[in-house]
Amino acid sequence: MGAVLIEGPKWCGKTTTAEQIAGSVLYVDEPSKKEQNKRIARLNPKLLLKGTTPRLLDEWQEAPELWDAVRFEVDHRDDGLGQFILTGSAVPLDKEGRYKISHSGTGRFGWLIMRPMSLFESGESNGTVSLNDDLFKSNLDLASVNNLSLEDIAKCICRGGWPRATMIDSDNALKIAGEYITAIANIDISRVDNVKRDPEFTKRLMRSYARNQGTQSSMATIYSDIVVHDTESLRLDTVTSYVNALKKLYVIEDMLAWNPNLRSKTAIRTSDTRYFVDPSIATASLGLGPQDLINDIKTMGLIFETLVIRDLRVYAEANNGVLYHYRDKSGLECDAVICLKNGSYGLIEIKIGGEDEISNGVITLKELSKKIDVDKMKAPSFMAVVTAVGDYAYRGEDGVYVVPVGCLKD
Repeated sequence: MGAVLIEGPKWCGKTTTAEQIAGSVLYVDEPSKKEQNKRIARLNPKLLLKGTTPRLLDEWQEAPELWDAVRFEVDHRDDGLGQFILTGSAVPLDKEGRYKISHSGTGRFGWLIMRPMSLFESGESNGTVSLNDDLFKSNLDLASVNNLSLEDIAKCICRGGWPRATMIDSDNALKIAGEYITAIANIDISRVDNVKRDPEFTKRLMRSYARNQGTQSSMATIYSDIVVHDTESLRLDTVTSYVNALKKLYVIEDMLAWNPNLRSKTAIRTSDTRYFVDPSIATASLGLGPQDLINDIKTMGLIFETLVIRDLRVYAEANNGVLYHYRDKSGLECDAVICLKNGSYGLIEIKIGGEDEISNGVITLKELSKKIDVDKMKAPSFMAVVTAVGDYAYRGEDGVYVVPVGCLKD
């Protein structure tokens, strides 16, 4: 592509990663040059595009005119490939929610979503079980040792995958997610589309979203939850507006429903599943630390699911895959379905661990696999139960993999 747009939540490493690839850099929001850069972007944006390629335009959304300038430049340079990298945490919108760009960039831009680090990227997962090389290729001899304890997982949940948090001592690392929430509530949620929003209400909403992680709760349900915990007068469309702003900032990343071909006419629920982009946002919103999770395994299980979904999204997209969720009217539910572009897919249940929970996960996977019409689509390439704890990763006699998240990689 002529240009690559890297999007994602703040503090996840977009700029640092792009700097390692870039030939030259323009920091659009550099304090001493910000107003000058914005003025030049309006008058003669081509000046800002000069430099060794690929040229990084960091926080480009501060000067939206750069988008169309990049598109035009890509079209008119002799070698239009690999010219620019754009980084930012949101596409700029006006007060009416319209994009501040005149052209979509189709054919010129490639899009890449960067998330907080997976456990393999941050070094906690030993990476001995590959999504691509083991699970999708049905490795019959899969066997691996897990090095992470329940206490380790609790710390990883609360610390999150923020790169800076992985580089400092654990006590200070746990504070980063709290500061992240404060920055979002106090500044970013109002800047994303230039609509002033209440910081305290933002935090209350995020607490409600944290209580609903991994569910298909409607906006009305989240609204009711906030009303129960808030004596102020609220409107449903206010809640929806705040949620949409958090989605634009990549704080919230809900998961779409999967619609397979089934043998029966079972109705499939199409509601999105609620998730933050990182589990630490949930724990920080609720004021929970690692020991709080250990003392409340049910809550830990819900937020552990957010951690696994974060990692599976990273691993799936590294293999050109997409993550979905399945639930039908009978209540049958599958936590994650990884679909590749070639039509292959895998079914995954997420459990804290223990024989009973793993057995329940296996039953769910088997039941769903029987409903799929394999005359109209492929059979699942694999079925797996991803756990928080367990000494080993292995393939059971029933063909279902049991894989601690501390063994997974892409």
